[in-house]
Amino acid sequence: MSSHGVNPDEVSREPATVGPVDPPALAVTAAVTLALSEDLLPMGDLTAALVPDDLVRRVDVVSRAEGVVAGRACALEAFRQIDAGLKVSWPMPDGTRVAPGDVVARVDGRLVSILTAERTVLNFVGHLSGVATLTRRYVDAVASVTNPPRILDTRKTTPGLRSLEKAAVRAGGGSNHRASLSDAVLIKDNHLGGLSITEAVARARRLWPGRMVEVECDTDAQVAEATAAGATVIMFDNMPPAQVAENVQRVRAAAPSILLEVSGGVTLALVADLAATGVDLISVGALTHSAPVLDLGFDLGSRESDASRPTSSERN
Repeated sequence: MSSHGVNPDEVSREPATVGPVDPPALAVTAAVTLALSEDLLPMGDLTAALVPDDLVRRVDVVSRAEGVVAGRACALEAFRQIDAGLKVSWPMPDGTRVAPGDVVARVDGRLVSILTAERTVLNFVGHLSGVATLTRRYVDAVASVTNPPRILDTRKTTPGLRSLEKAAVRAGGGSNHRASLSDAVLIKDNHLGGLSITEAVARARRLWPGRMVEVECDTDAQVAEATAAGATVIMFDNMPPAQVAENVQRVRAAAPSILLEVSGGVTLALVADLAATGVDLISVGALTHSAPVLDLGFDLGSRESDASRPTSSERN
């Protein structure tokens, strides 16, 4: 564990995941712009206006808990929008594991600007790191299973922040389910009020050939019908592990190419048992709708320590 005050440029931790985890730049800019407008309209930061405008200080963003970092792009964009002259060192890419006392980032520049950006930065990084941290806990919980399933998110996201939260899931080692209603066909119980599973799958194939067609199943009979209908994915919804395992065996014997997913009521205590059934995917709404924030703080250095520390050359 690194101690509070260590130079963040010297911190090196293996990322929790590998691959593209950054959210779309346009989504970052839009979300940060809206967040800053909530804080700064109509009259700006009244309290920060008390601070001398030319006072230059250094602030460390410090982790107070173990977790996985996410939200770097949002933080850098917030600092940039507030004051492009701030110098930001952020050596931990999204997906990096942190421990209490780790310096996640360091900011040098006008204190008034740093203080104005503080809450927006902590809101984004705390929330998105919380999503990444909870995702990593689920991924770790199934890691010991032979051929572990992928942990997926859902569309149970904060309105307006979906692409950011789904990027945080990737940072935690998870994968993304559909991002919008246009991505795939997902036939749920309410869709079956006026047609059968067989009819729904056939109609989806005619309307959107080549699209993934997934069927949510609550009963063994529905699983059998979805298998015969040729669904791309069968989702076992709120089934206990024993029932899931039996259905996995039946579907694998009849149509081994169908992907099998578990969803509904998936807790950390239950996820390993569900993974052991042999499913390919486990989707967890809690990754985005119930992740606790990662506790982070803005720690202002003393004037003496500010003067003695080297200034980062990395600009946001």
